[in-house]
Amino acid sequence: MQGVRRTRTKAAPPPEIGRGKDQYFSRAVAKALETLDVLQSGSGPMALNEVAQRIQLSKTSTLRLLRTLEASGCLMASEWGKYALAPGIHSVVSTQTVARLLRAGIPRLQHLSRQLRETTSLAALFDNRMEVIAVVESPQPIRMSNIVGHILPPNASALGKAIAAFQTEERREKLLRSYGIYRFTEQTITDRTELDQEFVRVREQRFATDLEESVSDGHCFGVPIFGPAGDVGAAISVSLPKKRLLDADHRKAILGALRATAGQIADDLRGN
Repeated sequence: MQGVRRTRTKAAPPPEIGRGKDQYFSRAVAKALETLDVLQSGSGPMALNEVAQRIQLSKTSTLRLLRTLEASGCLMASEWGKYALAPGIHSVVSTQTVARLLRAGIPRLQHLSRQLRETTSLAALFDNRMEVIAVVESPQPIRMSNIVGHILPPNASALGKAIAAFQTEERREKLLRSYGIYRFTEQTITDRTELDQEFVRVREQRFATDLEESVSDGHCFGVPIFGPAGDVGAAISVSLPKKRLLDADHRKAILGALRATAGQIADDLRGN
């Protein structure tokens, strides 16, 4: 979450991501990209049965797909019959993941921002960082702002915490080591024991907060976007100036709208 912006500017229009399925749509290519996406977001090599379940294909079709990707140099198979991404393929998967997230997320962010009249953001998990990939600014002259491309602190931002909390311990440690644990305000959590407890709270509540932890006078609420297997590779947030958060009912309404929007994006991703 960035600082309070007091000058009103027009938000840039979202990029064109594609028209979706048309006469040239290839289901085989889509499933191949989905397979790479699944292996990218997983915590390690996956067996045939697990991949088949995640991409919703028969074992026979999945095996044919995996063998084709292996022969093409996209995957590696272990002697135990598990599959993992080949070295150098991560950037291709990230591009595909971002495209799908933007296609599903931008219209939902726009609707949420109109509904709440506050800034909404979408962030994605990459190999060693969490990054903002879309922002819809509040129409109000005084607002909290965000920037596409902003790398999120795992210990201080609502988006960062909403994603990091649901990773494996190994992946979470990698994110913390890559970014570091820095203090931005007096409210920033820098103690590791307290931070671990914060991640537990996020997992239990299924939402994260940034209450002046990354910038003074700013409040932000983040909600994870859950994949079919409960994995989290993205999150959305609502940011607003502290003085505009009215009461407990207002907070409840924001969280309700966020959760509904995150669920809609998850459904849209499953339909892509």
